[in-house]
Amino acid sequence: MELNGEGMKTTTYCVTGASGYIGSWLVKCLLERGYTVHATLRDLEKSQYFQSKWRGNERLRLFRADLQDDSSFDDAVKGCDGVFHVAASMEFDISPNHVNLESYVQSQVIDPAIKGVRNVLASCLKSKSVKRVVFTSSISTLTAKDENERWRSVVDETCKTPIDHVLQTKASGWIYVLSKLVSEEEAFRYARERGMDLVSVITTTVSGPFLTPSLPSSLQVLLSPITGDSKLFAILSAVNKRMGSIGLVHIDDICSAHLFLMEQPKAEGQFICCVDNINTHELMAHFFKEYLCKVQKVNDDEEGRQCLMKPMISSNKLRELGFQYKYGIDEIIHQTIDASINFRFPTLNHKLKQ
Repeated sequence: MELNGEGMKTTTYCVTGASGYIGSWLVKCLLERGYTVHATLRDLEKSQYFQSKWRGNERLRLFRADLQDDSSFDDAVKGCDGVFHVAASMEFDISPNHVNLESYVQSQVIDPAIKGVRNVLASCLKSKSVKRVVFTSSISTLTAKDENERWRSVVDETCKTPIDHVLQTKASGWIYVLSKLVSEEEAFRYARERGMDLVSVITTTVSGPFLTPSLPSSLQVLLSPITGDSKLFAILSAVNKRMGSIGLVHIDDICSAHLFLMEQPKAEGQFICCVDNINTHELMAHFFKEYLCKVQKVNDDEEGRQCLMKPMISSNKLRELGFQYKYGIDEIIHQTIDASINFRFPTLNHKLKQ
């Protein structure tokens, strides 16, 4: 916020995907800190639910916008100082035996991912007021293995997963991985060619409390060793296999990181946001120690055991800019389970009572 004579001019930020896990919490954080927020949703009928969760509604404006609708973000972005582009497809998989798979992937995954990010950035260009765009990326775009399939000791922002590898392996969650890779690559290409200031936040597994009316997918995946959901556990295992561990960050920290990078003049490029990382064996040990619950069994093969030198998912680039995390692994796991129990997640309640 900036003083302007006797009055006060409030910085205005746009948040796309405001009905999602990160987006809804980011709107909450921005309003609580005194900013004016333009929040976009695909369905404005959901806004009534969220307005009961967001305080500071006098500084909140809601807009209907869809990534696939040309110019639909123009009004939301107009007059904003910065844009948090959080909106994204949350589709994880399709059947590998899908008829005309190559055509489907091009038309239903790659083309929409490119069009969506172009629509948002084009609106930012039209606005003239937008100084920076913060793009929400994902750890799914990175890998802990080098080109020879050997484990790296440190995973940083340069350890990109090749798109060809995603298409060849089709591991659990591959549609989501492909969509995030394509959209982030297009975002930086588009911004670079037009002289736009764009920064990317590479999120690890975001956990903790939530505002959404249903349990966020990242929490469902993280809790799959308890709930026994085989499809979601396969996604968790695929992440562990690709990264050597599960990177974690609290929802409050990921939103603080978004704002920090929006307002940090020296921020440039991509930034991993991860307070710490643990493999699936360690994760289940946390569950068992704190809640004494039955957990899914992990195959004790070479991949499952991981190498003794568990690759470190490094957040050094973000920390070196001055960002500090508030929440550690123990708090994240504790708050995630508590929030899910309070939400009356039936499968989790049943498992914890066993």
